[in-house]
Amino acid sequence: MANPAPASTGGIAITEHRLANGLRVVLSEDHLTPVAAVCLWYDVGSRHEVKGRTGLAHLFEHLMFQGSANVSNNGHFELVQGAGGSLNGTTSFERTNYFETMPTHQLELALWLEADRMGSLLAALDEKSMENQRDVVKNERRQRYDNVPYGTAFEKLTALSYPDDHPYHHTPIGSMADLDAATLEDARAFFRTYYAPNNAVLSVVGDIDPEQTIAWVEKYFGTIPSHDGKQPPRDGSLPEVIGREVRELVEEEVPARALMSAYRLPHDGTREADAADLALTVLGSGESSRLYNRLVRRDRTAISAGFGMLRLSGAPSLGWLDVKAAGEATIAQIELAVDEELARFAAEGPTTEELERAQAQIEREWLDRLTTVAGRADELCRFAVLFGDPKLVNGAVARVLDITADEVRAVAAARLRPDNRAVLVYEPVAASTDEEEQAA
Repeated sequence: MANPAPASTGGIAITEHRLANGLRVVLSEDHLTPVAAVCLWYDVGSRHEVKGRTGLAHLFEHLMFQGSANVSNNGHFELVQGAGGSLNGTTSFERTNYFETMPTHQLELALWLEADRMGSLLAALDEKSMENQRDVVKNERRQRYDNVPYGTAFEKLTALSYPDDHPYHHTPIGSMADLDAATLEDARAFFRTYYAPNNAVLSVVGDIDPEQTIAWVEKYFGTIPSHDGKQPPRDGSLPEVIGREVRELVEEEVPARALMSAYRLPHDGTREADAADLALTVLGSGESSRLYNRLVRRDRTAISAGFGMLRLSGAPSLGWLDVKAAGEATIAQIELAVDEELARFAAEGPTTEELERAQAQIEREWLDRLTTVAGRADELCRFAVLFGDPKLVNGAVARVLDITADEVRAVAAARLRPDNRAVLVYEPVAASTDEEEQAA
């Protein structure tokens, strides 16, 4: 086992352990409150899916809560919540994670539950549970994407930003057609390939006894066999800029006109990505940002304006612009103002005050994340899975605070350009007569 990070660094104390079957375990003690967080990251996300079978990673996130050899149906939720804990799971382009926060004396239960479904889910996976969760995911797609204003924007802009054959071209939710096409054998093969201990990182953070925790991990996870059939994800590299503007007009029943754009940005884990994050924070994070001041306060052409960053490690990240128009303001007016502000920023960069405020904002958000044992557990898994070293968590803030104004200006000049964006324009249309009668 590795030594903890030195206390003198002021960082999180971290120890690591690896089981014979390849499971990587990261521990961090914190006895401030009598709780412990368990986080398990599997190195599988939508980028690992193949054409015609999109949505399998997200579908499997749901299937993992449908019972295993020793826990039936909704038992995972019932046992954790009955013990005073909380739990959930999420899927992204690059990983699937599962997590519980438990009272300290119930830590063993959480570890047993995670090990039981990692080792024995196939014993309980049948057509009934497959159909049940297929319907749940399809309803989730309807509720979050298809039947809400601007709901398909993320899917549309992602598809515009990455080429058709790119592993990030489709989003984790998957398509209705592919969800319908997925078979039980598809699900079983997916589990055997990706839900293996040597494709996972387990972190446990909080009021723990490290020796006892490792003993439980060895007891429950140690006998699960590894699996060597995983293929690496397809190459997600692309040129630094798109090379032209890609644009789509969407005419839908939405409350207001909207301008949404995605800019290709540096990969997560790089100094340039941190500089890009600071640029977008100055330009579009909060009511003190340049775009909010210009579009909402000064021009009054928008009711909201934001610019955020979707960090990705296996493909170029995306800078996400989202502006909702006010009244009769046109997209052309808004777009002209946005381009003026981006050009000015690319030429001049942030002021000293703007840079310091942006760095303070990112630092605060980061420290807020690390305040909870669950947030720390998740970040330890993230740095271990995506960047190979959980101890990188201790330098994350310092790396952002070390970025200079010139680096921020340079990345804005290189990336926040009209020839490096996918644009989605929403124009409202009136409801059809049939829909109006149905609403009435």
